[in-house]
Amino acid sequence: MNAHALRNISLTAVRVETPREAIDTPYLMMDLAIVADRLTQLRSALPNTVILYAVKANPAVEIVGMLARSGVQFDVASRGEIDLCLGLGVPAESLSYGNTVKKERDIAYAVAVGVGRFTVDSPAEMDKVIRCLPSGCVFIRLATDGLGADWPLSQKFGCRPAQAWELMLRAASAGLEVGLSFHVGSQQRDPGAWVKPLAEVGSLMRRFAARGHQVSAVNLGGGLPSRYVEPVPRSHVYGAAIADAVAHHLGPDFDGQLLIEPGRHLVGDAGTIRSEVVLVTERATDSGRRWVYLDIGRFNGLAETLGESIRYRISTERDGGPVGPVVLAGPSCDSADVLYEKCEYQLPLALQAGDRVELHSCGAYTASYSSLGFNGFAPLRCLFLGPPGDRSPAGPPQ
Repeated sequence: MNAHALRNISLTAVRVETPREAIDTPYLMMDLAIVADRLTQLRSALPNTVILYAVKANPAVEIVGMLARSGVQFDVASRGEIDLCLGLGVPAESLSYGNTVKKERDIAYAVAVGVGRFTVDSPAEMDKVIRCLPSGCVFIRLATDGLGADWPLSQKFGCRPAQAWELMLRAASAGLEVGLSFHVGSQQRDPGAWVKPLAEVGSLMRRFAARGHQVSAVNLGGGLPSRYVEPVPRSHVYGAAIADAVAHHLGPDFDGQLLIEPGRHLVGDAGTIRSEVVLVTERATDSGRRWVYLDIGRFNGLAETLGESIRYRISTERDGGPVGPVVLAGPSCDSADVLYEKCEYQLPLALQAGDRVELHSCGAYTASYSSLGFNGFAPLRCLFLGPPGDRSPAGPPQ
């Protein structure tokens, strides 16, 4: 057992003294040292960029608190995430309300507690912010094609440059600072994916300057990856590609603030889900493959297997022997709870009910996606490797 203590996610950070093997599965084990190391790598790769941790990736108080004490700022998507951060001593000026779909009363609440950065991608959302925000910065989010991402963001977010231009003018006329933002798609495996949206940002900036206005900040969004089945470049490769694109398209005279919103990249590789095989069987309707059912599925932590977009690395206690193709499914009484059927996984032929299985790089979008109790299965528990956290105030904004 690792020398560090295992702890439940809770405000009081209760220690768990039970040996790991005796803890009932499934559960997510987070190693805070890996989160800290990834933060160090990212700061080295993008030294002049403000880091906004995307709280939605994993809102555990241990993680948010540790990052806050390290001077990280935060991208929040709801009033609940605002309250979480404020409750941990994060100053409101360190928060950026990045969700482009917000109730006006939630915008008003955020302004009242001191949040001064908001993101919009539509005229109606801009109207809400203008009515609520007397001063601050409004980011206009551009749409991207998401090419190169395992989880493209479809058409739900972002606007085209022509509409972005109109929103920029409206924000400026209301006396607000203007920023531009975009998101290249989640689990983006192409370091060059930032080039095209930065070219659009640069064009809008120059046009805006010709009107006598300045873009005060550019948010590079999320998309930096974790390591799943397919290999991905390291942080410094992304940093170099992004820095080159910024220099080329924003130019040497840009003196605004650069921001980036890592979520998955900071916490994904720090998490391992420990699970148990519930059943191994063959199906007459699917000859040649075994069906392996785990005690974790799409509804209690593995929502990102939808469309088999995110493909986790898997290991078992039977590794080393002969393997064969499998379909992986979850435990619930729901036909949608199939994890991998098209993407072929090979698992040991000796695998049987009761065996332990580990899914790697599961620190992001697992516990936060877990249902409250579908089919009576409990939400995914989160335990931590690392020194006990404290409730001391967060560090100064980055």
